Amino acid sequence: MSAAYVDSSVLVAIALGEVGSEALSQRLAGFGRLYSSNLLEAELRSALAREDVPFSPRHVVQVRWIWTDRPLGPEMDTILEVGYLKGADLWHLAAALSFAPDPREMAFVTLDQRQRSVAAELGFRV
Repeated sequence: MSAAYVDSSVLVAIALGEVGSEALSQRLAGFGRLYSSNLLEAELRSALAREDVPFSPRHVVQVRWIWTDRPLGPEMDTILEVGYLKGADLWHLAAALSFAPDPREMAFVTLDQRQRSVAAELGFRV
């Protein structure tokens, strides 16, 4: 079963019906399981509120949440050795790395080019 970590940028684009959102939806449908940090919900709700679009649980119903019970410093150090990322992008990638210690076993889906590049360097399928 294929799995993917989905970044907030992807679900925001889909929820707002941005250009290419149908292709993104189809891509996500191709994975057996979708995972994300619960930071995704805050980022999604914020983006939707900014655009005056109501949040619906259907936006995240397929996402399985990754919960961490420890600091993600070791993962963040590994990521920052590869390249700089903004805080939220760093958090998402660190959560994915903590969940999939062998990144080759999981896809990382994002619209952010820098985040995608660092994820690929780490071994995630992008």
